[in-house]
Amino acid sequence: MTETATTAGLDWAAARGTGALAQKMGIEILEFTVERSVATMPVEGNTQPVGLMHGGAYVVLGESLGSMSANLHAGPGKLAVGLDINATHTRSATSGIVTGVCTPVHLGRTVTVHEIVVSDDQGRRCSTIRITNLIKDAPAR
Repeated sequence: MTETATTAGLDWAAARGTGALAQKMGIEILEFTVERSVATMPVEGNTQPVGLMHGGAYVVLGESLGSMSANLHAGPGKLAVGLDINATHTRSATSGIVTGVCTPVHLGRTVTVHEIVVSDDQGRRCSTIRITNLIKDAPAR
């Protein structure tokens, strides 16, 4: 992957935006290409009442990365929309930040599948998320 590809992907993501929910949750995109995207999210503010990272917060991070990656792959005039998402939570972060790394499993003309691995500050896997997106024509504006 070239630095130019990484910069172009980050520029695309910045111009498109992450959406209001991702902004409220503090998601920050660090790397963004069709082959790999990376984002962080703080644990603070995204916890259950007992202080553990909320499972739904992991899923928001995963869906944000997977859907945005699918849309980058889809290209101009196309729109990727979620068909299915599932998550397996294997550890609970309690402080610091978590990092999501999104990689494609399948990049087709009409369907994409991405896996997102979310890890804590110590590099321990907290959640594994898989999202399937449908690529269709973007609606006329």
